[in-house]
Amino acid sequence: MENTAPAPRRWDPIVKLTHWGVVIAVIGNALVTEEGSGWHIWVGYGLAALLGLRLLWGLIGTRNARFSAFPPSPSRAIDHLGEIGRGEVTRHPSHNPLGALMAYAIWATLLVISASGIAMSGPPPADPAAVSGEHGEGGEKGENEEGEEARERQGAAQPAVSAATTAPLARGEEREDEDERAEARERSAAKAAAPAEVPAASEAAADRLAAYAEGAGIQGEEEGGEEILEEVHEIAVNLLYVLIALHLMGVVFETRRSGREIVRAMLPGGNRPA
Repeated sequence: MENTAPAPRRWDPIVKLTHWGVVIAVIGNALVTEEGSGWHIWVGYGLAALLGLRLLWGLIGTRNARFSAFPPSPSRAIDHLGEIGRGEVTRHPSHNPLGALMAYAIWATLLVISASGIAMSGPPPADPAAVSGEHGEGGEKGENEEGEEARERQGAAQPAVSAATTAPLARGEEREDEDERAEARERSAAKAAAPAEVPAASEAAADRLAAYAEGAGIQGEEEGGEEILEEVHEIAVNLLYVLIALHLMGVVFETRRSGREIVRAMLPGGNRPA
């Protein structure tokens, strides 16, 4: 049994633009740009914009492009599988039930990819070429952190050097003048008689240690959250590749089964039978 539509239809220009734009963006970020680079981030934002346009067009666009023309329905998809098994060909004005489920699955996966990527990268860099590496600005951050550590090591070593340099001079002065030695002993006794300074110094050191521990804890939480986002992003990307492969297989199968030139219908000027 075969149901035919009265007239051929076309996918409208917005559907074609968003479809091929997403295809180019996915291929570009998969094969051309470096993960986490400025260009990778910009292409990701472009993909998110195209996806947003397509979803908006699904609400206000032409009749066959709207979500109401191909609602996700597992029961209809099962019926469609039965039609395939029986060799029946039914014409659908938009996506067939299986194609509709695939479209929604791809859109949902692209949403996860875009959201996780934007959460990791933040706003796109003004100069895409200035950001490189697998984690965006991670290389620059690593250099800054190394510089801070070097400055801290230098600051910690400087007091030790000063103490080592001045100690012999103080001992020499004590040998030269007995009065100065006596004054030194008096000063030492006076310092020993002021025990309040030691707890104050200890308290300050404890405060610095607590602040450092708190900062390290916050940094650890941030790194843990970023790792989760990276894992979600990677899983979604791999899932998208699987869905794309299934989509291409479905297009080839449906074209051979029903004789409908689905790919040509998505090209500029190509008619698509309903």
